[in-house]
Amino acid sequence: METELITLAALVVGFLLDSILGDPAGMPHPIVGFGNLIGWLEKRLNKGSHRFIKGALSTVVLVAATFAITHYCLLLSEQISPVISFFLNSVIVFFCLSALTLRKEVAMVFEALHQSLYKGRKQVARIVGRDTQNLNTQQIRTAALETLSENLSDGVIAPLFWFALLGAPGMLSYKMINTLDSMIGYKNERYILFGKFAARLDDVANFVPARLTALLMLLVTAKPSKTRYVFANGSKHASPNSGYPETALATILGCRFGGPNYYFGKEVLKPYIGTSDKRLNDDDLETSLMVNKRCELAMLLLVSITLFIPALFL
Repeated sequence: METELITLAALVVGFLLDSILGDPAGMPHPIVGFGNLIGWLEKRLNKGSHRFIKGALSTVVLVAATFAITHYCLLLSEQISPVISFFLNSVIVFFCLSALTLRKEVAMVFEALHQSLYKGRKQVARIVGRDTQNLNTQQIRTAALETLSENLSDGVIAPLFWFALLGAPGMLSYKMINTLDSMIGYKNERYILFGKFAARLDDVANFVPARLTALLMLLVTAKPSKTRYVFANGSKHASPNSGYPETALATILGCRFGGPNYYFGKEVLKPYIGTSDKRLNDDDLETSLMVNKRCELAMLLLVSITLFIPALFL
């Protein structure tokens, strides 16, 4: 039972650290290391023949190594001292969550728009993958809130979900999968083969968390009656997962997401999510940030319960 309680305490401490500190500038971050390693491998292997196989093997090795190394380090820390185990688990949780940073980045987009359209475009380009140089004010706000809802799943709910299932090793492995997808999971000429397996693995890893995120969003805003609508329309999105939290937020705000956008200079036609094309404003931002905060706390509570109850019988 001691190990389970240490894990639970580390979860809460790591969550609180992320809520207070976010991602401090200048602090070494394992996700940056993941990105550097992926980039190093991609440059050396993403050429010539058999690109899909090389990409798939690279993905499997990186994810498996992340899990194995983390698992071994945690086992070793438990043998040395419960304090060290607690510290290591807390640090991993802290590094794997991005709740505060996500909310800050999205809020900064709206703040930048108050200064100029140019600054709004520049700020939103930090958090979205689409081309931003021709976006208008409404499109910038839409892009920011779409990203807020999608990354609530990727940056908070999914890591906590995998922590509940597989502990800190599962949580960190999920972040490796997510980083792989964000770097090589594109359907362009360079990555279509090398990154295909990573993109599909990310889809699998996010299947349950994305739908859980949408459900939590509806529950914390007292809109469970919209569940059937959200799940029916979330499946219309080009992504097998991101459509669910996006549809949930669009439903909560009474707005419309989706539509055509440009990626790497090419137009991508996405279906509209929601029926109202109302103008988004700062009130919608505040509502969206409130939804995120409530979902984060609800998921922390849910995971804590799943960890605590089994510990009572061990």
